[in-house]
Amino acid sequence: MSDVSDQQQHQMGLWPCMSYVIANIIGAGIFITPGPILKYAQSNGLALVVWLGCGLISLIGGICYIELGTSILEPGCDFAYNVYVGWEAIAFSFMWVGVVMSFPASAAVQAQTFGQYIVAGLSPIWTPDDLLKEITERGLGFLLIILLTILNLYAIDKYASKFQVFVTLAKLLSLAVIIVTGFYFLIFKGWTANLENLFGGSTTDIGDISLAFYGALWSFAGWDILNYGTPEIHKPRRTMPIALLGGITCVTLIYLAMNVAYMTVLTKGQIENSTAIAADFAQETLGNFSYAIPFMIAVLLIGTLNSNIFCGSRFTHAAARQGHLPTFLSCINEESNSPRAALLFQLIFTILISFVNTDKLITYVAFVIFGQKAVTMTALIWIRIRKIEVAPGAIHVPLIFSIVFWFLTCALVIVPFVEETMETIVGVILVLIGLVIYLIFKRPQTMPSFLVKLNDSLTRITCRILYSTPDLKSSEDPTSTTNKSPRFTGESILNDDELQNLGPITTHL
Repeated sequence: MSDVSDQQQHQMGLWPCMSYVIANIIGAGIFITPGPILKYAQSNGLALVVWLGCGLISLIGGICYIELGTSILEPGCDFAYNVYVGWEAIAFSFMWVGVVMSFPASAAVQAQTFGQYIVAGLSPIWTPDDLLKEITERGLGFLLIILLTILNLYAIDKYASKFQVFVTLAKLLSLAVIIVTGFYFLIFKGWTANLENLFGGSTTDIGDISLAFYGALWSFAGWDILNYGTPEIHKPRRTMPIALLGGITCVTLIYLAMNVAYMTVLTKGQIENSTAIAADFAQETLGNFSYAIPFMIAVLLIGTLNSNIFCGSRFTHAAARQGHLPTFLSCINEESNSPRAALLFQLIFTILISFVNTDKLITYVAFVIFGQKAVTMTALIWIRIRKIEVAPGAIHVPLIFSIVFWFLTCALVIVPFVEETMETIVGVILVLIGLVIYLIFKRPQTMPSFLVKLNDSLTRITCRILYSTPDLKSSEDPTSTTNKSPRFTGESILNDDELQNLGPITTHL
């Protein structure tokens, strides 16, 4: 095995990793959920406790996923961990929903919302009719996701991670405008009326409190992003704990500060009934500068969408690399280590799925997101109890963290059954459909000859068009975490027979 420098492996350091964590968590949620959360909590004080509690829950989850990420050195997050313990059918069932629905749908929403905010920001000088407005919004969204996909076709440390650091800094500066303004009015203007008697009128209804936590946890979703590309992290046993826990802590403090800023300026009723809380806040405090708010939110969405592209492509590539998806989706460019086929697959699916009701689709897959976390925590506890061998030097955390987070994820699976029963049942059906697909196409040892020929043809075409080669996990020791893909060892990905069958392939772009 040849030695490969960190630069050649195109791995991310601490700051790019932390920027991905922060950017992936902070999205449009902090501008949408404060109102509903306050409505459920019924007091500013309890609402702040909910936000703090959700930050602590995310930290517990982060601690557990640090153990998973350093124990199982495979990309793909939950999918890889479930496959590692041999639960391939369950892994496939959740994976297919994520690949064809969850990631494309969330990316489509983010891209379209970006277009909507840009058009809203231009409204003082340009007011198009409804048809032109929709075309412009969709066009801007498509343009953004295409540009970000092109950016990710290159090495992660060449453009994408550096761009992510820049966008995250811009995002934090945008949020700082709201935070600094709110605390200015609190400290120097003495606007304390809304913060007096913080816990007055707090609800004691367990159902309402649960729904408040459920809503706030959506705003913290995405903290597990580093686990999707663990092999692309430089010194993961050092970088992951600092980046993950540091990023979650930063986001928690930012969310608390932003809510205090909102509560300082806006009354409880204004927050509860607001559909654009940042715009309402700006109109009360910033005057004409309030016109910049839509553009600030658009900046937030750029970073979140770039993180989504990173997650979705690595998730798809990990499934194909494991043999759960067609081989052509595993193709990567040897020089840049970029999973180009998976990136373009996600781009195409995102554009297609943007023409359906994405909001409804995301509601259907809510069960899938939290259900997969519950299964993954079960796998981690299983690894610890059965003493299954993991990577040398893995970080082991006290088992109580895994047990606590398992109970929390199970509770998050139950809540949608109570509040959105029909939508959750649809989510369960989607997972069961994945199980049927697994039993038909993945479980058999042999496939029909026409599917084999189709897979081979698509792989050859993909290799030539994208200057890439298949990246399949070796089957010599499928449980070994040290059995990394040649993508990260510097060895040739194709053997002599494969090279001969595929013909000459250029690895440069």
